[in-house]
Amino acid sequence: METVVSGIRPTGMLHIGNYFGAVRNFIQLQESYPCYFFIADFHSLTTHPTPANLHSSVKRVLAEYLAVGLNPEKATLYLQSDVPEVAELYLYFNMNAYLGELERVSSFKEKARSQPDNINAGLLTYPVLMAADILLHKGTRVPVGKDQEQHLEMARTFGNRFNRLYQAEVFPEPQAFSETAELVKVPGLTGAGKMSKSAGEADCIYLAEPADSLHKKIMRAKTDSGPAEPGSKPSEAVQNLFDLMKLVCSADVCTFYHVAYQEGTIRYGDMKKQLAEDMELFIAPWREKISAILANDNLLAKTASLGAEKARASAAATLAEVRHLIGFRKFY
Repeated sequence: METVVSGIRPTGMLHIGNYFGAVRNFIQLQESYPCYFFIADFHSLTTHPTPANLHSSVKRVLAEYLAVGLNPEKATLYLQSDVPEVAELYLYFNMNAYLGELERVSSFKEKARSQPDNINAGLLTYPVLMAADILLHKGTRVPVGKDQEQHLEMARTFGNRFNRLYQAEVFPEPQAFSETAELVKVPGLTGAGKMSKSAGEADCIYLAEPADSLHKKIMRAKTDSGPAEPGSKPSEAVQNLFDLMKLVCSADVCTFYHVAYQEGTIRYGDMKKQLAEDMELFIAPWREKISAILANDNLLAKTASLGAEKARASAAATLAEVRHLIGFRKFY
């Protein structure tokens, strides 16, 4: 049977890139597949968060997962750190991961350039831990964005390598999963690339974004001086705004501004004001749900406990098989 596995790092609030890129699919997936959705708090340690910040971030993401519609009775929703088998499988995969292949990973090279004073081993072996997350539950489908496709390919590499080394078909080959054939990539507000917390607060629109902050961010979004001539192609920054409009605005509104751009009559201030209004209509219900769940400590505790129990049962079965194959067998 197909099994779905996916996680989000608790580096602050979920943004709409997370939602449209993967989380939106989770609600549908939990109705049709065995699903394991986790909060990747081990992964977050590469940035050295304080204990207070880590705990509050995990709590918020757990609340946000529940707010968007994940059902802990249907899916397994858990904290990565509640499942020690993750770290054990990570260790085994690291023994057969090689420096050269890890150094060639695009995300590692980018991080090495952007944070030269914090090139830690966790960054280097990030794809190995991601592989352990997926293959611990023998995941076959992984809702990921385009930036994670190389990591998913490496998960297949590590799983296949283990299978060959121990001459057993333990791990399947996980594949990307999306509602459509094309994986969704939500643009940010700073004019280049996908929406990302690493690009700064100004780049992201969060599911719990306050109304005044939301308006300011969108009104400050990068544009350009206007169409070079009627019919010209939008710059990347302006195309990003059009792409965001497609997510939350009506088809008529999108058409109106596309025509205005092509005719050279577009007013970016009006366009951003419209986007801000429609984005607020989209965000407001999420903001209210998240706030209510964050205040419900009993619900959060019950969800985390149930998720840990279910995730550890799956993980223990996989690790028992792995240990036996490696040769870790008890004498008592």
